[in-house]
Amino acid sequence: MDAADKVAVLDFGSQYTQLIARRIRELSVYSEILPPTHPLDALLAAGYKGIVLSGGPSSVYEDGAPLPPRALFEAGVPVLGICYGMQAMGYLLGGHVVPAERREYGRAEIELDAGTSPLFRGITPDAEGRLAVWMSHGDTVLRPPKGFTALGATPNCPVAAMADATRKLYAVQFHPEVVHTPQGRTILDNFLDICGARRTWSMAGFIDSTVQAIRERVGDQRVLCALSGGVDSSVVAVLVHRAIGDQLTCVFVDNGLLRKGEAQSVVHTFRDTFKINLIHVEASRRFLDVLHGVTDPELKRKRIGAEFIAVFEDEARRLGEIRWLAQGTLYPDVIESVSFRGPSATIKTHHNVGGLPLTMQFKLIEPLRELFKDEVRRLGELLGLPAEIVWRQPFPGPGLAIRVLGEVAPERLEILRDADAIVQEEVRAAGLEREVWQAFAVLLPIRTVGVMGDFRTYAHVIALRAV
Repeated sequence: MDAADKVAVLDFGSQYTQLIARRIRELSVYSEILPPTHPLDALLAAGYKGIVLSGGPSSVYEDGAPLPPRALFEAGVPVLGICYGMQAMGYLLGGHVVPAERREYGRAEIELDAGTSPLFRGITPDAEGRLAVWMSHGDTVLRPPKGFTALGATPNCPVAAMADATRKLYAVQFHPEVVHTPQGRTILDNFLDICGARRTWSMAGFIDSTVQAIRERVGDQRVLCALSGGVDSSVVAVLVHRAIGDQLTCVFVDNGLLRKGEAQSVVHTFRDTFKINLIHVEASRRFLDVLHGVTDPELKRKRIGAEFIAVFEDEARRLGEIRWLAQGTLYPDVIESVSFRGPSATIKTHHNVGGLPLTMQFKLIEPLRELFKDEVRRLGELLGLPAEIVWRQPFPGPGLAIRVLGEVAPERLEILRDADAIVQEEVRAAGLEREVWQAFAVLLPIRTVGVMGDFRTYAHVIALRAV
């Protein structure tokens, strides 16, 4: 993305960091997330039009608290500090930062005194001069650094926004990136104007540049893609196919753990509609065999992942010399390893073809590694993928095996598959496909007494969840 103007977001550990980057991209400016330890010379050499300092859970007075280099503020690049980013700016430049009398979390109203500040251009406060915002902080800037002007305050936060217009340094104690700050988008838009950033980032442009890059990189060689039918691998398959046509071969492994009618739908969409070379591997028996007697969900994941790799390797060897593997790595996967938050405890392992290159020495094509999930969905729409794939709800790689509590047996899978189909049908009938993030059924390892048609029943229990 060298041709587009871009903005860097330094991640100090905020839960909203990715949202900041997404909001900037929604304003047609490309954004990248970097750790605060990113070397300053590299940061400046990259030609970013502006830099955003994210929020974070730290206090500037903690040992080891992440801080940007002080020289950043003298580099002539516009900077916007958000929440902790404002505190870090104030602290490093000689302002007075103190713990707030009470933590401020949730909706707040700022009394604006912004004058003609370009950061608040077009902002319309209420009749009393207040602006609704979303706060989440402990420390606060009590006095801004020399050269800064306070632009607003709350009863608990005497400096809720500040600016040094000469050096193009701006900061807000609230979160303009969240929907709970209704005019936050305008504030971010104004900052991009201050940066002089051209609004040239678009998904159509991304398609053109990515297709060209794939063609140049692959040449006349063949590419393999593990297709699951989920939105990420589906978009990768169609995008790579647009670039190199029949040089792409997709392998779809039917592990017997899919939802009702899913295998048939995948084959029809990609083989019949998009005319992609698709190998449909019926491997249900293999997966059920390795799951026999297994009840622990983590062991299920590991066995399914290992068997998937084994099946995929078999097909790859059968296909002969293929050097490239296309996979659906997304931007959050890339930045997870460089965030200030550092490593976190393993909640559950993820089933992904990411282990394949280590085993098979493929060269990787990851055309989505610059995109967030919502951008991938927009890309899928532009590529002509059907809505049922683009807006498909998240589905675990190990499939229904994780939603069958206890041992995975064919008859138990069928019960859950039928129940899940009913859930999906009801969600669609209610018009909630895009309102509900996930809705699914889980088969519990118990039975219970019930009544059906005036007769006593003793049958399996299904749990339903919608998020």
